[in-house]
Amino acid sequence: MFKISSEKKRGRIVLTVEGRLAGPSVGTLEQCWRELKTNSPQEKFSVDLCGVSFIDDAGKVLLKEVHRQGAQLVAEGCLNQAIVREIAGSERKKSDGGRKEPSKKSHILFYTILTGLLLGAPASWSQEGKPPGLPANAPNGVMKLTLEEAVKLALKQNTTQRIGVINAAESQQERNTARAALLPRADLNVQESWQRVNIAAEFGGSLRNVFPVPGVSVPNHVGPFPVFGAGVGFSGPLFDLTLFRRYQQSGANARAAQQDSLATREQVILLVVSQYIGTLRATADVQASQSRVNLAQALYDQAVDLQKAGVGTGIDTLRANVELQNEKQTLIEAQADEKRSLFGLSRLLNLDPRQELELSDALSFFDLPQPETEPSIEEALAQRPEWKSLESQIKAAEYSKKASSGSRLPAIRFSGNWTELGTDPSSVIPTYTYTGTVSVPLFTGGRIRAEIARADLEIQRARQQQEDLRNAIALDVKTALINLNSARNEVGVANLGVQLSQQEVEQARDRFKAGVANNIEVIQAQDSLARANDNQINALYRFNQARADYARAIGQIERLYAK
Repeated sequence: MFKISSEKKRGRIVLTVEGRLAGPSVGTLEQCWRELKTNSPQEKFSVDLCGVSFIDDAGKVLLKEVHRQGAQLVAEGCLNQAIVREIAGSERKKSDGGRKEPSKKSHILFYTILTGLLLGAPASWSQEGKPPGLPANAPNGVMKLTLEEAVKLALKQNTTQRIGVINAAESQQERNTARAALLPRADLNVQESWQRVNIAAEFGGSLRNVFPVPGVSVPNHVGPFPVFGAGVGFSGPLFDLTLFRRYQQSGANARAAQQDSLATREQVILLVVSQYIGTLRATADVQASQSRVNLAQALYDQAVDLQKAGVGTGIDTLRANVELQNEKQTLIEAQADEKRSLFGLSRLLNLDPRQELELSDALSFFDLPQPETEPSIEEALAQRPEWKSLESQIKAAEYSKKASSGSRLPAIRFSGNWTELGTDPSSVIPTYTYTGTVSVPLFTGGRIRAEIARADLEIQRARQQQEDLRNAIALDVKTALINLNSARNEVGVANLGVQLSQQEVEQARDRFKAGVANNIEVIQAQDSLARANDNQINALYRFNQARADYARAIGQIERLYAK
């Protein structure tokens, strides 16, 4: 049911709108607004949207025009408040855009430098008067972040994400090391030495005993004499199946590490999204608490006025004052929760602890078709990096087993050197050595058998982990789908609950004002409205969190939140 009413309060005409502002209702509101504006052009206007349960695109356009013409928009509930903030923000940007930019910057620069001189700030500031290290979009030291910007910043700065990238790069270098063992190796050698040879040690006695020559004295040593050599030595495998299998194993390990890095990346995104949504919920709690404080203050003022007029009683005023203080305490707690949540988000983004944050988005709801269970599970098995990592680990274990089996086969290697050798650089002559080696293991003490058995056990363990992961992924998908469907229904019920609670407060307030009942009914209606607001905020939070959990479950969270 759509209803429009108007009354004059405190020198302002208040246009109260109730129901769904969509379709034909938009035209009705537009006609009513034009008539009021024509009949009272000098009056100030307010449009009360607290009783509106839904606003379509046409309604947003109309409210934007109404706001542009000077009317004040009043709303309760995080959905309507977000729409009002969006309208007010767009109008503020338009008004700021019509000013001259140079004078604006000069004023900012002047006041910033003046403040810095008074506070003893360093002189090396940027052209717009901001301390070094603060982002360009941070006016007065406050960083405003959308959810997408927060995710991108976390992927760039989060330490857990960066460590995952480093681990993947390290695994890639291990693969390069294993590949180097398959390639030829060459070394440049330059040496110069002095040698003295003990003939007795070389031949097992003196030369006289080996080559007896009568009348000739043969010494027992030769030298010292110089030796100079410069050349290239080289070696490499011609056939070694074990080395090739180790290289394949290292490649599979590198792919597994890369997938582990992607899994870490998605987990970081989920943490940031959850923290951001949780902070939005805390912000919405603050706004709802502030609205309830304002309402409690208005009811307390009404009770005081009625008591002064002789209609109300002192106990009514006391009850209203107690409710006001309770709402103020709730507001203080909500503000503390919001700050703690912002601190947690700053920690995830790895920001300077002194950097202040402000969120640009708001909790929102837009209906989505409910995904099917089986296709979602299949998509998750095809996209989840944990599943791909485990497949690569199984492949690496299989290569390890093949490498152990291949060590029974002969290994063929070559080596050699080419050297310019002589007593000094001017007397060198070329010398060379070429060697081919065939190595066949005959007895290894059971090492090969043990390595094969260990590789078999690794394969069995990886397959058991794969089976467990398949069940875990299916559970994640099913749970996310249940939560998504439940949260979608909760949002509709919560919105209706807020609408009914607002009507209850208005009726109880009217009854108290008319003297039909005391303000116990008003206090009870306030409590009902508080619960309804909390239910609406929690339902929106659970819906947005369920969307994030589902995207993570099917391996699409980065595509959804980091476009």
